[in-house]
Amino acid sequence: MKILVIGGDAAGMSAASRAKRNNPDLDVTVLEKTMDVSYSACGMPYNISDPIRDIDDLVVRQADVFRDKQGINLLTGHCVESIDPSNRTVAGMSLEGKAFQFSYDKLLIATGGSPIVPDLEGFDLSGVMALKSLDDGRKIKTYITTHNVRKVVIIGMGYIALEMCEALRSRSIDVEMVKPGPVFLPWMEEELSDAVRKEVESHQAKMHLGHQVQKIEALGKSLNVICSDLTLEGDMVLVAVGITPNSELAGHAGLDLGVEKAIAVDRRLTTSDENIYAAGDCADAYHVVTGTKTWIPLALRANRAGWAAADNISGKAVELPGVAGTAVFKVFDLEVARTGLTMDAAEKSGFEPAKVVIKTRSRAHAHPGASVIHVQMVGDKKTGRLLGVQMVGKEGVAHRINAPAVALHNQMTVAAYGQADLAYAPPFGPTWDPTLTAANQLLKRI
Repeated sequence: MKILVIGGDAAGMSAASRAKRNNPDLDVTVLEKTMDVSYSACGMPYNISDPIRDIDDLVVRQADVFRDKQGINLLTGHCVESIDPSNRTVAGMSLEGKAFQFSYDKLLIATGGSPIVPDLEGFDLSGVMALKSLDDGRKIKTYITTHNVRKVVIIGMGYIALEMCEALRSRSIDVEMVKPGPVFLPWMEEELSDAVRKEVESHQAKMHLGHQVQKIEALGKSLNVICSDLTLEGDMVLVAVGITPNSELAGHAGLDLGVEKAIAVDRRLTTSDENIYAAGDCADAYHVVTGTKTWIPLALRANRAGWAAADNISGKAVELPGVAGTAVFKVFDLEVARTGLTMDAAEKSGFEPAKVVIKTRSRAHAHPGASVIHVQMVGDKKTGRLLGVQMVGKEGVAHRINAPAVALHNQMTVAAYGQADLAYAPPFGPTWDPTLTAANQLLKRI
Protein backbone atom coordinates (compact mmCIF):
# COMPACT_ATOMS: atom_id res chain seq x y z
CA MET A 1 0.00 0.00 0.00
CA LYS A 2 1.26 3.46 -0.95
CA ILE A 3 0.90 6.06 1.80
CA LEU A 4 1.57 9.64 0.82
CA VAL A 5 1.97 12.44 3.37
CA ILE A 6 1.88 16.14 2.52
CA GLY A 7 3.81 18.04 5.20
CA GLY A 8 6.88 17.06 7.19
CA ASP A 9 6.48 18.62 10.61
CA ALA A 10 4.67 17.40 13.75
CA ALA A 11 1.62 15.58 12.38
CA GLY A 12 3.21 14.49 9.11
CA MET A 13 6.40 12.97 10.47
CA SER A 14 4.61 11.47 13.49
CA ALA A 15 2.25 9.73 11.06
CA ALA A 16 5.01 8.56 8.73
CA SER A 17 7.10 7.16 11.57
CA ARG A 18 4.12 5.46 13.20
CA ALA A 19 3.02 3.88 9.92
CA LYS A 20 6.47 2.36 9.39
CA ARG A 21 6.52 1.07 12.96
CA ASN A 22 3.09 -0.49 12.46
CA ASN A 23 4.17 -2.12 9.21
CA PRO A 24 7.77 -1.77 7.98
CA ASP A 25 6.71 -3.00 4.54
CA LEU A 26 4.49 -0.01 3.87
CA ASP A 27 5.56 2.36 1.09
CA VAL A 28 5.60 5.75 2.85
CA THR A 29 6.49 8.98 1.05
CA VAL A 30 6.51 12.43 2.64
CA LEU A 31 6.49 15.61 0.55
CA GLU A 32 7.70 18.69 2.47
CA LYS A 33 7.87 22.06 0.70
CA THR A 34 10.66 23.47 2.90
CA MET A 35 14.04 21.98 3.71
CA ASP A 36 13.20 21.54 7.41
CA VAL A 37 11.37 18.65 9.09
CA SER A 38 10.61 17.56 12.64
CA TYR A 39 11.54 20.60 14.71
CA SER A 40 10.29 22.22 17.91
CA ALA A 41 8.40 25.25 16.60
CA CYS A 42 7.24 26.13 20.13
CA GLY A 43 10.87 26.59 21.17
CA MET A 44 11.65 29.30 18.62
CA PRO A 45 11.04 32.37 20.81
CA TYR A 46 13.34 30.94 23.49
CA ASN A 47 16.00 30.16 20.91
CA ILE A 48 15.75 33.65 19.43
CA SER A 49 16.31 35.07 22.92
CA ASP A 50 19.80 33.52 22.94
CA PRO A 51 22.04 35.10 20.27
CA ILE A 52 24.67 32.37 20.67
CA ARG A 53 22.44 29.33 20.23
CA ASP A 54 21.99 27.91 16.72
CA ILE A 55 18.38 27.85 15.52
CA ASP A 56 18.98 24.35 14.15
CA ASP A 57 19.29 23.10 17.73
CA LEU A 58 15.49 22.92 17.56
CA VAL A 59 15.58 20.11 15.00
CA VAL A 60 14.36 16.99 16.78
CA ARG A 61 15.36 14.51 14.11
CA GLN A 62 17.38 15.09 10.95
CA ALA A 63 15.85 14.21 7.59
CA ASP A 64 18.45 11.52 6.92
CA VAL A 65 17.40 9.64 10.05
CA PHE A 66 13.90 9.23 8.64
CA ARG A 67 15.32 8.12 5.32
CA ASP A 68 18.15 5.84 6.42
CA LYS A 69 16.89 4.34 9.69
CA GLN A 70 13.13 4.28 9.15
CA GLY A 71 12.92 3.72 5.41
CA ILE A 72 10.70 6.75 4.79
CA ASN A 73 10.96 8.32 1.35
CA LEU A 74 11.24 11.89 2.65
CA LEU A 75 11.46 14.49 -0.11
CA THR A 76 12.19 18.02 1.06
CA GLY A 77 11.80 21.02 -1.22
CA HIS A 78 8.69 19.47 -2.80
CA CYS A 79 5.66 21.77 -2.84
CA VAL A 80 2.36 20.05 -3.59
CA GLU A 81 0.12 22.30 -5.69
CA SER A 82 -2.91 20.08 -6.37
CA ILE A 83 -4.67 16.90 -5.28
CA ASP A 84 -6.72 14.75 -7.68
CA PRO A 85 -8.91 12.50 -5.49
CA SER A 86 -10.53 10.71 -8.43
CA ASN A 87 -7.18 9.48 -9.76
CA ARG A 88 -5.51 9.40 -6.32
CA THR A 89 -2.59 11.57 -7.35
CA VAL A 90 -0.92 14.77 -6.20
CA ALA A 91 1.15 17.11 -8.34
CA GLY A 92 3.51 19.96 -7.65
CA MET A 93 6.88 21.58 -8.18
CA SER A 94 10.26 21.11 -6.52
CA LEU A 95 12.47 23.99 -5.43
CA GLU A 96 14.64 23.19 -8.46
CA GLY A 97 11.67 23.91 -10.72
CA LYS A 98 10.95 20.29 -11.63
CA ALA A 99 7.32 19.18 -11.88
CA PHE A 100 6.37 15.97 -10.04
CA GLN A 101 3.40 13.68 -9.62
CA PHE A 102 2.83 10.92 -7.05
CA SER A 103 0.07 8.37 -6.74
CA TYR A 104 -1.34 7.08 -3.45
CA ASP A 105 -3.63 4.50 -1.92
CA LYS A 106 -4.05 6.58 1.23
CA LEU A 107 -3.20 10.26 1.58
CA LEU A 108 -2.56 12.29 4.75
CA ILE A 109 -2.75 16.07 4.52
CA ALA A 110 -0.59 17.60 7.25
CA THR A 111 0.00 21.04 5.81
CA GLY A 112 -0.17 22.89 9.14
CA GLY A 113 -1.03 26.56 9.43
CA SER A 114 0.32 29.88 8.23
CA PRO A 115 0.67 33.21 10.03
CA ILE A 116 -2.00 35.75 9.17
CA VAL A 117 -0.41 38.70 7.38
CA PRO A 118 -2.81 41.59 6.68
CA ASP A 119 -3.19 42.56 3.03
CA LEU A 120 -2.05 46.10 3.65
CA GLU A 121 0.60 48.39 2.21
CA GLY A 122 4.12 47.73 3.44
CA PHE A 123 3.59 44.30 4.99
CA ASP A 124 5.85 42.86 2.27
CA LEU A 125 8.78 45.13 3.14
CA SER A 126 12.12 43.70 4.21
CA GLY A 127 12.23 43.63 7.98
CA VAL A 128 8.52 42.85 8.36
CA MET A 129 8.53 39.32 9.75
CA ALA A 130 6.18 36.62 10.98
CA LEU A 131 7.10 33.55 13.04
CA LYS A 132 5.73 30.10 12.20
CA SER A 133 8.30 27.95 10.41
CA LEU A 134 11.88 27.20 11.38
CA ASP A 135 13.01 29.27 8.41
CA ASP A 136 11.00 32.19 9.79
CA GLY A 137 12.93 31.85 13.05
CA ARG A 138 16.18 31.62 11.12
CA LYS A 139 15.42 34.82 9.20
CA ILE A 140 14.38 36.75 12.30
CA LYS A 141 17.47 35.74 14.21
CA THR A 142 19.75 36.63 11.31
CA TYR A 143 18.00 39.95 10.69
CA ILE A 144 18.35 41.03 14.33
CA THR A 145 22.11 40.45 14.16
CA THR A 146 22.88 41.76 10.67
CA HIS A 147 20.75 44.91 11.05
CA ASN A 148 21.72 45.65 14.66
CA VAL A 149 18.07 45.74 15.64
CA ARG A 150 17.49 47.85 18.76
CA LYS A 151 13.72 48.28 18.60
CA VAL A 152 10.89 46.05 17.35
CA VAL A 153 7.22 46.85 16.84
CA ILE A 154 5.01 43.81 17.41
CA ILE A 155 1.58 43.83 15.79
CA GLY A 156 -0.62 41.60 17.94
CA MET A 157 -0.72 40.53 21.60
CA GLY A 158 -1.40 36.80 21.53
CA TYR A 159 0.73 33.82 22.64
CA ILE A 160 3.52 34.27 20.07
CA ALA A 161 3.54 38.06 20.40
CA LEU A 162 3.99 37.87 24.18
CA GLU A 163 6.63 35.13 24.02
CA MET A 164 8.56 37.13 21.42
CA CYS A 165 8.21 40.27 23.52
CA GLU A 166 10.01 38.47 26.33
CA ALA A 167 12.62 37.06 23.96
CA LEU A 168 13.43 40.47 22.51
CA ARG A 169 13.52 42.23 25.89
CA SER A 170 15.97 39.58 27.15
CA ARG A 171 18.29 40.83 24.39
CA SER A 172 17.79 44.45 25.53
CA ILE A 173 15.76 45.21 22.41
CA ASP A 174 13.03 47.80 22.96
CA VAL A 175 9.51 46.58 22.21
CA GLU A 176 6.25 48.34 21.45
CA MET A 177 3.10 46.27 20.88
CA VAL A 178 -0.04 47.38 19.08
CA LYS A 179 -3.44 45.81 18.37
CA PRO A 180 -6.78 47.08 17.04
CA GLY A 181 -8.92 45.64 19.84
CA PRO A 182 -9.36 47.60 23.07
CA VAL A 183 -9.05 44.53 25.33
CA PHE A 184 -5.64 43.01 26.03
CA LEU A 185 -6.52 39.30 26.27
CA PRO A 186 -10.22 39.11 25.39
CA TRP A 187 -10.51 35.40 26.23
CA MET A 188 -9.12 35.84 29.73
CA GLU A 189 -10.84 36.92 32.95
CA GLU A 190 -10.13 40.63 33.47
CA GLU A 191 -8.39 40.25 36.84
CA LEU A 192 -6.02 37.64 35.40
CA SER A 193 -5.47 39.63 32.21
CA ASP A 194 -4.57 42.71 34.25
CA ALA A 195 -1.90 40.71 36.09
CA VAL A 196 -0.35 39.65 32.77
CA ARG A 197 -0.44 43.17 31.37
CA LYS A 198 1.26 44.61 34.47
CA GLU A 199 3.98 41.95 34.15
CA VAL A 200 4.67 42.91 30.52
CA GLU A 201 4.73 46.63 31.27
CA SER A 202 7.01 46.10 34.29
CA HIS A 203 9.63 44.88 31.82
CA GLN A 204 9.48 48.17 29.91
CA ALA A 205 7.48 46.90 26.95
CA LYS A 206 4.98 49.51 25.76
CA MET A 207 1.46 48.40 24.85
CA HIS A 208 -0.96 50.28 22.58
CA LEU A 209 -4.51 48.91 22.51
CA GLY A 210 -7.33 50.08 20.26
CA HIS A 211 -5.18 51.25 17.34
CA GLN A 212 -5.96 49.96 13.85
CA VAL A 213 -2.82 49.50 11.75
CA GLN A 214 -3.23 51.08 8.32
CA LYS A 215 0.13 50.50 6.67
CA ILE A 216 3.89 50.14 7.18
CA GLU A 217 6.32 52.60 5.61
CA ALA A 218 10.08 52.38 5.16
CA LEU A 219 11.88 55.54 6.29
CA GLY A 220 15.61 55.19 5.74
CA LYS A 221 16.70 52.21 7.84
CA SER A 222 13.56 52.38 9.99
CA LEU A 223 10.06 50.99 9.60
CA ASN A 224 7.06 53.08 10.59
CA VAL A 225 3.85 51.30 11.62
CA ILE A 226 1.12 53.81 10.74
CA CYS A 227 -2.17 53.80 12.64
CA SER A 228 -4.96 56.37 12.26
CA ASP A 229 -3.88 58.15 15.45
CA LEU A 230 -0.44 56.72 16.19
CA THR A 231 2.90 56.07 14.49
CA LEU A 232 5.37 53.55 15.89
CA GLU A 233 8.95 53.39 14.65
CA GLY A 234 11.18 50.32 14.78
CA ASP A 235 14.12 48.59 13.15
CA MET A 236 11.97 45.51 12.60
CA VAL A 237 8.25 44.68 12.67
CA LEU A 238 6.91 41.34 13.88
CA VAL A 239 3.42 40.41 12.70
CA ALA A 240 1.79 38.13 15.27
CA VAL A 241 -1.98 38.40 14.83
CA GLY A 242 -2.72 34.68 14.67
CA ILE A 243 -2.57 31.78 12.23
CA THR A 244 -4.92 30.24 9.70
CA PRO A 245 -5.16 26.59 8.60
CA ASN A 246 -3.45 25.63 5.34
CA SER A 247 -6.56 24.08 3.84
CA GLU A 248 -6.49 25.50 0.31
CA LEU A 249 -5.24 22.26 -1.24
CA ALA A 250 -8.05 20.31 0.39
CA GLY A 251 -10.68 22.88 -0.53
CA HIS A 252 -9.63 22.97 -4.18
CA ALA A 253 -9.75 19.16 -4.22
CA GLY A 254 -13.39 19.27 -3.14
CA LEU A 255 -12.89 18.12 0.46
CA ASP A 256 -15.24 19.50 3.10
CA LEU A 257 -13.95 22.37 5.22
CA GLY A 258 -15.22 23.05 8.73
CA VAL A 259 -14.58 25.46 11.60
CA GLU A 260 -12.37 28.43 10.61
CA LYS A 261 -12.05 26.77 7.17
CA ALA A 262 -9.98 23.95 8.65
CA ILE A 263 -10.24 20.58 6.95
CA ALA A 264 -13.24 18.73 8.37
CA VAL A 265 -12.33 15.32 9.81
CA ASP A 266 -14.13 12.70 11.88
CA ARG A 267 -12.77 11.13 15.06
CA ARG A 268 -10.62 8.80 12.94
CA LEU A 269 -9.10 11.80 11.10
CA THR A 270 -10.86 10.83 7.86
CA THR A 271 -11.92 13.67 5.57
CA SER A 272 -14.99 13.67 3.32
CA ASP A 273 -12.97 11.37 1.03
CA GLU A 274 -12.47 7.94 2.63
CA ASN A 275 -8.97 7.65 1.18
CA ILE A 276 -7.77 11.00 2.49
CA TYR A 277 -6.94 11.89 6.09
CA ALA A 278 -5.92 15.20 7.65
CA ALA A 279 -4.09 15.96 10.90
CA GLY A 280 -2.41 18.84 12.68
CA ASP A 281 -3.05 22.57 12.44
CA CYS A 282 -4.79 22.23 9.07
CA ALA A 283 -7.61 20.05 10.49
CA ASP A 284 -10.45 20.56 12.94
CA ALA A 285 -11.29 18.51 16.06
CA TYR A 286 -14.08 17.80 18.53
CA HIS A 287 -14.22 19.74 21.79
CA VAL A 288 -14.52 17.40 24.77
CA VAL A 289 -16.71 19.82 26.71
CA THR A 290 -19.23 20.79 24.01
CA GLY A 291 -18.95 17.74 21.75
CA THR A 292 -18.96 20.08 18.76
CA LYS A 293 -16.29 20.90 16.20
CA THR A 294 -13.54 23.36 17.02
CA TRP A 295 -10.17 24.45 15.65
CA ILE A 296 -7.45 24.79 18.26
CA PRO A 297 -3.97 24.51 16.69
CA LEU A 298 -1.70 23.08 19.38
CA ALA A 299 1.35 20.79 19.29
CA LEU A 300 0.12 17.79 21.30
CA ARG A 301 -3.01 17.44 19.17
CA ALA A 302 -0.90 17.53 16.00
CA ASN A 303 1.38 14.71 17.15
CA ARG A 304 -1.47 12.63 18.56
CA ALA A 305 -3.58 13.09 15.43
CA GLY A 306 -0.62 12.01 13.28
CA TRP A 307 -0.34 8.78 15.26
CA ALA A 308 -4.09 8.13 15.06
CA ALA A 309 -4.22 8.77 11.32
CA ALA A 310 -1.33 6.34 10.77
CA ASP A 311 -3.01 3.68 12.91
CA ASN A 312 -6.25 4.00 10.96
CA ILE A 313 -4.44 3.94 7.63
CA SER A 314 -2.56 0.82 8.81
CA GLY A 315 -5.81 -0.97 9.65
CA LYS A 316 -5.95 -0.38 13.40
CA ALA A 317 -9.18 1.47 14.20
CA VAL A 318 -8.51 4.43 16.52
CA GLU A 319 -10.83 7.28 17.49
CA LEU A 320 -9.73 10.46 19.23
CA PRO A 321 -12.13 11.95 21.81
CA GLY A 322 -10.98 15.49 21.08
CA VAL A 323 -9.39 18.48 22.75
CA ALA A 324 -10.05 20.69 25.75
CA GLY A 325 -7.98 23.61 24.47
CA THR A 326 -5.41 23.19 27.23
CA ALA A 327 -2.58 25.67 26.78
CA VAL A 328 0.18 27.27 28.80
CA PHE A 329 2.68 29.97 28.00
CA LYS A 330 5.34 31.99 29.82
CA VAL A 331 5.33 35.78 30.01
CA PHE A 332 8.51 36.95 31.71
CA ASP A 333 8.11 35.70 35.31
CA LEU A 334 4.48 34.63 34.92
CA GLU A 335 2.98 31.29 33.93
CA VAL A 336 -0.36 31.63 32.12
CA ALA A 337 -2.60 28.58 31.62
CA ARG A 338 -6.08 27.71 30.43
CA THR A 339 -8.27 24.71 29.68
CA GLY A 340 -11.88 24.33 28.60
CA LEU A 341 -14.42 27.07 27.99
CA THR A 342 -14.52 30.75 28.83
CA MET A 343 -17.74 32.26 30.17
CA ASP A 344 -18.57 33.65 26.73
CA ALA A 345 -17.89 30.35 24.95
CA ALA A 346 -19.93 28.46 27.54
CA GLU A 347 -22.93 30.73 27.01
CA LYS A 348 -22.67 30.42 23.22
CA SER A 349 -22.52 26.61 23.60
CA GLY A 350 -25.83 26.53 25.43
CA PHE A 351 -24.61 26.16 29.01
CA GLU A 352 -25.80 28.27 31.92
CA PRO A 353 -22.38 29.18 33.27
CA ALA A 354 -21.30 30.63 36.57
CA LYS A 355 -17.78 31.63 37.53
CA VAL A 356 -15.59 32.33 40.51
CA VAL A 357 -12.28 34.19 40.64
CA ILE A 358 -9.96 33.62 43.57
CA LYS A 359 -6.52 34.82 44.62
CA THR A 360 -4.47 32.48 46.77
CA ARG A 361 -0.88 31.43 47.53
CA SER A 362 1.50 29.24 45.57
CA ARG A 363 2.88 27.67 48.78
CA ALA A 364 1.59 26.84 52.22
CA HIS A 365 1.02 29.56 54.81
CA ALA A 366 4.32 30.87 56.25
CA HIS A 367 6.43 28.84 53.79
CA PRO A 368 9.06 31.22 52.36
CA GLY A 369 8.99 32.27 48.73
CA ALA A 370 5.23 32.09 48.19
CA SER A 371 3.65 34.19 45.45
CA VAL A 372 0.10 34.89 44.27
CA ILE A 373 -1.92 32.54 42.07
CA HIS A 374 -5.07 33.81 40.36
CA VAL A 375 -7.67 31.18 39.41
CA GLN A 376 -10.87 31.54 37.44
CA MET A 377 -13.19 28.51 37.31
CA VAL A 378 -16.37 28.12 35.26
CA GLY A 379 -19.15 25.61 35.93
CA ASP A 380 -22.63 24.86 34.60
CA LYS A 381 -25.62 25.72 36.82
CA LYS A 382 -27.86 23.14 35.12
CA THR A 383 -25.64 20.08 35.36
CA GLY A 384 -22.93 21.07 37.82
CA ARG A 385 -20.26 20.23 35.23
CA LEU A 386 -16.84 21.79 35.31
CA LEU A 387 -16.48 23.81 32.10
CA GLY A 388 -13.17 25.62 32.24
CA VAL A 389 -10.25 26.96 34.29
CA GLN A 390 -7.76 29.79 33.84
CA MET A 391 -4.71 30.46 36.01
CA VAL A 392 -1.94 33.03 36.29
CA GLY A 393 0.97 32.99 38.72
CA LYS A 394 4.73 33.04 39.10
CA GLU A 395 4.92 29.35 40.05
CA GLY A 396 2.73 26.29 40.31
CA VAL A 397 0.50 27.11 37.34
CA ALA A 398 1.91 25.34 34.28
CA HIS A 399 1.44 21.78 35.54
CA ARG A 400 -1.45 22.48 37.90
CA ILE A 401 -3.71 23.14 34.88
CA ASN A 402 -3.41 19.46 33.93
CA ALA A 403 -5.70 18.34 36.77
CA PRO A 404 -8.74 20.31 35.56
CA ALA A 405 -7.89 19.33 31.98
CA VAL A 406 -8.21 15.65 32.91
CA ALA A 407 -11.45 16.47 34.75
CA LEU A 408 -12.84 18.05 31.58
CA HIS A 409 -11.95 14.99 29.52
CA ASN A 410 -13.93 12.91 32.00
CA GLN A 411 -16.87 15.35 32.20
CA MET A 412 -16.52 15.70 35.96
CA THR A 413 -18.77 17.95 37.97
CA VAL A 414 -17.38 20.79 40.05
CA ALA A 415 -18.43 18.87 43.17
CA ALA A 416 -16.59 15.73 42.05
CA TYR A 417 -13.48 17.74 41.21
CA GLY A 418 -13.66 19.37 44.64
CA GLN A 419 -13.26 15.91 46.17
CA ALA A 420 -10.18 14.99 44.11
CA ASP A 421 -7.24 13.76 46.21
CA LEU A 422 -4.59 16.21 44.99
CA ALA A 423 -1.04 16.23 46.32
CA TYR A 424 0.06 18.57 49.10
CA ALA A 425 3.37 19.65 50.61
CA PRO A 426 4.21 23.14 51.92
CA PRO A 427 6.82 24.00 49.22
CA PHE A 428 4.33 23.23 46.42
CA GLY A 429 1.01 24.63 47.57
CA PRO A 430 -1.44 25.18 50.40
CA THR A 431 -3.29 22.25 51.97
CA TRP A 432 -6.26 23.13 49.81
CA ASP A 433 -4.92 23.23 46.27
CA PRO A 434 -5.86 26.53 44.54
CA THR A 435 -8.13 24.67 42.11
CA LEU A 436 -9.88 22.90 45.01
CA THR A 437 -10.44 26.24 46.71
CA ALA A 438 -11.92 27.59 43.48
CA ALA A 439 -14.17 24.52 43.16
CA ASN A 440 -15.43 24.92 46.74
CA GLN A 441 -16.25 28.58 46.10
CA LEU A 442 -17.90 27.84 42.74
CA LEU A 443 -20.20 25.26 44.37
CA LYS A 444 -21.87 28.16 46.16
CA ARG A 445 -22.94 29.61 42.81
CA ILE A 446 -24.14 26.60 40.85
